[in-house]
Amino acid sequence: MTLPDAVRLETPRLRLRPYRADDFDSYARMWAAPEVVRFIGGKPLSREAAWIRFLRQIGLWRYLGFGFFALEDRENGAFVGEAGFHDLRRTIVPSNEGTMEAGWGLVAAMQGRGLAEEAMRAAIAWADRVHPGPRMTCIVNVDNVASLRVAAKLGFAPYAETTYHGDPVTMLERPRPAPVYASPNPSTSAIE
Repeated sequence: MTLPDAVRLETPRLRLRPYRADDFDSYARMWAAPEVVRFIGGKPLSREAAWIRFLRQIGLWRYLGFGFFALEDRENGAFVGEAGFHDLRRTIVPSNEGTMEAGWGLVAAMQGRGLAEEAMRAAIAWADRVHPGPRMTCIVNVDNVASLRVAAKLGFAPYAETTYHGDPVTMLERPRPAPVYASPNPSTSAIE
């Protein structure tokens, strides 16, 4: 099982790393910002609710072997958001339970710069190597044009329209690479 401190990725502008305790104040400010939550629940999170979400993100790694990464600006070390995967066992129809549900969120000042796509490309490349089996999905509010555009650039395609907590959402799925099976004998086909 992958532990929270085991996976670190880098992109030209970002470090995708485990959360640290000193990230929390920035994390709480991010989730209290109306611009951040506009299409993610619609209501700013209290410090208490942000703490619960913060701990959830850390705990996912222990039990699922994947989770969200803290996003750090490589130039100045600032916390700029989060991106990765979860399985929240949502009460949604159709169900996406058991999938690697992709998600991303950036502090308001860093939105619109291509950072969500950059972070998710790195996270998806890691997931395709380490967890190639589960379906990869995401859920985006139908009015969140920017995130729908990011999802499309990442190869996600719509498969359902539904509601979640009263909001209309699009459910999307990204094709996964076929698992690679090593043949025990080089002269024998791995698939018969």
